[in-house]
Amino acid sequence: MIDLQHEARQLIAALDLTNLNDDCTPADIDALIARAATPEGAVAAICIWPRFVAQARAGLPASIRLATVVNFPAGGEDVDASVAETAQAVADGADEIDLVIAWRRVAADPGFIERQVRAVKAAAGSATLKTILETGELADPDLILSACEAALGGGTDFLKTSTGKTAVSATPEAGRILLQAIRAHGGTVGFKPSGGIKSFEDAKLYRDMATEICGEAYPTPERFRLGASGVLTDLLSVARGEGRDGAKAGY
Repeated sequence: MIDLQHEARQLIAALDLTNLNDDCTPADIDALIARAATPEGAVAAICIWPRFVAQARAGLPASIRLATVVNFPAGGEDVDASVAETAQAVADGADEIDLVIAWRRVAADPGFIERQVRAVKAAAGSATLKTILETGELADPDLILSACEAALGGGTDFLKTSTGKTAVSATPEAGRILLQAIRAHGGTVGFKPSGGIKSFEDAKLYRDMATEICGEAYPTPERFRLGASGVLTDLLSVARGEGRDGAKAGY
């Protein structure tokens, strides 16, 4: 029998609790930190704008990692700017960097993506690098795979689907491509679906897929994350065995 409460707690432990709203305020960051350590266990990380990293570092428990975004959300081509943004974020206390690649360059010049990832990885130092491929905009499976291979060649620590700022975010079809690329690369790089994850069932689907493709031992918080904001409410309801109101929102 499947223990849904246990599974919900595992998903909470893999969550990058996110606020990347354009109107995010310092008070919103304090509220995010307060939500991150739940009675059912802490989330893996919070993910926020770079301008709030220093504030969050001062108030975030050491057991919860601090992630921020660079080259976000547009995915521009100025590598020097992304490197500088990364270096500042790490100096401010970021544990993890979520980089948006210049996804418009994938079709014509995947080598540019590999160089971009490698440069930001070097600037990140010991911080974890998650590479956002913007799979909903790439759309074509061959382009998504090409982006995966370029990011893996550049030394990324995670492949991440989306910014959550486009019409199409994470999809099972894109997630499968990312996971198959990770398996082909040795199965040690992490996987982060993000955007559009609105319910326990959405989150569980991706964790089950990661297990299916990369093995039972794969989806720990060190290698499997979920990028979302509103899904925590639903995960907590399932973890507590409570009724669910259906009001589920994802970033």
